[in-house]
Amino acid sequence: MSIPTTRLGRTGLTVSRLALGTMTFGLQTDEAVSHRILDRATDGGINFLDTADVYPLGGELDTVGRTEEIIGRWLRAQGGNRRSQFVIATKACGRMGPHSWNQGASRKHLLDAIDASLKRLQMDHVDLYQLHHDDRATPLDESLEALDTIVRSGRARYVGVSNFLSYRLARAIGRAELNKLTQLVSVQPRYSLLFREIERELLPLAGEEGLGVIPYNPLAGGLLTGKYQPGTKPEENTRFTLGTAGGMYQNRYWNDRSFDTVSELHKLADQAGVPLATLAVAWVMANPLITAPLLGASRPEQLDATLAAADYKIDADLKKKLDELTADYRKGDAPR
Repeated sequence: MSIPTTRLGRTGLTVSRLALGTMTFGLQTDEAVSHRILDRATDGGINFLDTADVYPLGGELDTVGRTEEIIGRWLRAQGGNRRSQFVIATKACGRMGPHSWNQGASRKHLLDAIDASLKRLQMDHVDLYQLHHDDRATPLDESLEALDTIVRSGRARYVGVSNFLSYRLARAIGRAELNKLTQLVSVQPRYSLLFREIERELLPLAGEEGLGVIPYNPLAGGLLTGKYQPGTKPEENTRFTLGTAGGMYQNRYWNDRSFDTVSELHKLADQAGVPLATLAVAWVMANPLITAPLLGASRPEQLDATLAAADYKIDADLKKKLDELTADYRKGDAPR
């Protein structure tokens, strides 16, 4: 198994075409298992690791930062020479403390947040620093100026955003250009066979502006593994029941429409002789605008099927069937 590499958007930074998402570390998975997941991913060829200061997913204020700490201890155990072999990305904007200023994209919070993340990660810089979401309460110029300060100070090499609407991303790019600030190089949206809305505006914008695209949820929270059955309740300690995030994931995917689609997708995967998880990730990778889908796992062996996507090429006929079967997911709600 080998994972090809690509450049992150128009930058000179080379990353693996699959990335490891780490939001399960510290709640759904303990530190020992998290380290084994990191070992499995990097042994499989992944050099691109993504996290966020608010992780683990589903936690409360008493758990924020735990995931970065787990990654920091793993990186330290690898030895100094190995740090240079990884591209490390983190994010900020979520609530990190009890005060109103302990969240968002204000200059105060971002400059505090990057220092706290670097301390937890045990490093002097990250490769990619991202706004986790769009903070409408803070002027874009203030947020962009803070990101520029962070890059110029050497605490991050590149900056990007996550969960931005297309028009807000376009405006951020324009304001950074106008004010001669550090340019955004990437966007991190939700994207899968069960959520294709970004194909309408966000992906064309990313292509035109040369942004790297690092999609999360390529397996729709695990529904696209095919292991969940309709008419049943979500299992404990899964994405669909995890702490404060379980309800969000159920609202996204746990419905008859999704289960019906997954059933049809499973048939296509069986006909092709490939695990549905492999097929789902390979379909995301087949879009030429995608840089590196984020793979998640709660156990190391779960990565076997998704890592295999790097070597699996979807033929044109199968790709057409997948596109047609899930075409309505480009539109949002089902037609009425």
